[in-house]
Amino acid sequence: MTLARVFEQLAGPQAPVEITAYDGSRAGAPGADIRVHVRSPYAVSYLVHSPGALGLARAYVTGMLDVPGDMITALSTMQALFGEVTGRQKAGILAQVARDPLLRGAVSRRLDPPPQEAPFSRIPSWLRHSKRRDARAISHHYDVSNTFYEWVLGPSMAYTCACYPREDATLEEAQFHKHDLVARKIGLKPGMRLLDVGCGWGGMVMHAAQEYGVKALGVTLSKQQAEWAQKAIADRGLSDLAEVRHLDYRDVAETGFDAVSSIGLTEHIGKANLPSYFAFLYGKLKPGGRMLNHTITRPDNLAPPRKENGFINRYVFPDGELEGPGHIQTQMNDAGFEIRHQENLREHYARTLTGWCRNLDEHWDEAVAEVGEGTARVWRVYMAGCVLGFEQNWIQLHQTLGVKLDETGNGHMPLRPDWGV
Repeated sequence: MTLARVFEQLAGPQAPVEITAYDGSRAGAPGADIRVHVRSPYAVSYLVHSPGALGLARAYVTGMLDVPGDMITALSTMQALFGEVTGRQKAGILAQVARDPLLRGAVSRRLDPPPQEAPFSRIPSWLRHSKRRDARAISHHYDVSNTFYEWVLGPSMAYTCACYPREDATLEEAQFHKHDLVARKIGLKPGMRLLDVGCGWGGMVMHAAQEYGVKALGVTLSKQQAEWAQKAIADRGLSDLAEVRHLDYRDVAETGFDAVSSIGLTEHIGKANLPSYFAFLYGKLKPGGRMLNHTITRPDNLAPPRKENGFINRYVFPDGELEGPGHIQTQMNDAGFEIRHQENLREHYARTLTGWCRNLDEHWDEAVAEVGEGTARVWRVYMAGCVLGFEQNWIQLHQTLGVKLDETGNGHMPLRPDWGV
């Protein structure tokens, strides 16, 4: 069996994909717009020795497998190829390659995972979501390179779902609108105090200070994020109002905040820790204070919250867990929050990720020089896959607004939402 034919077995002979290999072999649909190029026989080793589709990801990250062209289009066409690789398929491949000495030798050698894979993600542990392990997980993903993130995210440095006010809005306009939507939902006014947990590069903190005159504190487990944010705060002349600390949210000592925002942190908390997480945030608020939770969710709670052998867990967000919106709302409710509003921004995240994919493609050579080709490849396939995830409703994005009632049961909320769209 030729190397190209191995991968044709996975894609299926009718797939509109041309498969080529370094040995000159070809398979699939000649001249197809989507191409897969196999650059090493050891790609087959990753294929048969890795669980599920993880072998394909490992082969791509190491450069043993190439997918030229637009990755979003490629993945949307090749979902069968990049889906789960079954045990039967692996057995069929092994039976075929046994006749080829080169492929047989490559398969007999079990390769180490690429260095971009978080080693601790392969170790299930009751210590998951301890402060130390959370710090490692956050650092793995966020302490890559601020320069790299500037190229991917654009000037806003907002690494969360944007909210597009118009069909023709730019990514930057949509990120500004997202921060402003959060600010209006939590009712920010001059002189208020805001706590922003998991604040990233300080986008919400600086928006609250600059646009609303709010004294804002942000905390992040990423040292590089905190350093970048503090410099940006100083450069914008906001140091009297805004601050970002390199700190676990559980170590915030201050209390009595008028509002709390959590934008993109809940995914890292873990299902078992949600009750204590929301109870902690509830305790930081004044009576009448609002909390906005902005988080990636899943359409239901029928599957486990984390896929141990999935690409996202191994390479992107180690220990990340997703819950359905109903579960999130229940946990907020049980912590004491009265739920006042909830909405799904699923389509907005697909657009946001498309913008990030475009930015990465436009800065590909610089990104590879900055973080290495393996890391750049992780980002390329991860973001493109997530575009499909949001478009096809495998994952969602929900904003849920809660309020801490005062002693009389008054939530100090308007009769109707006054934050627009």
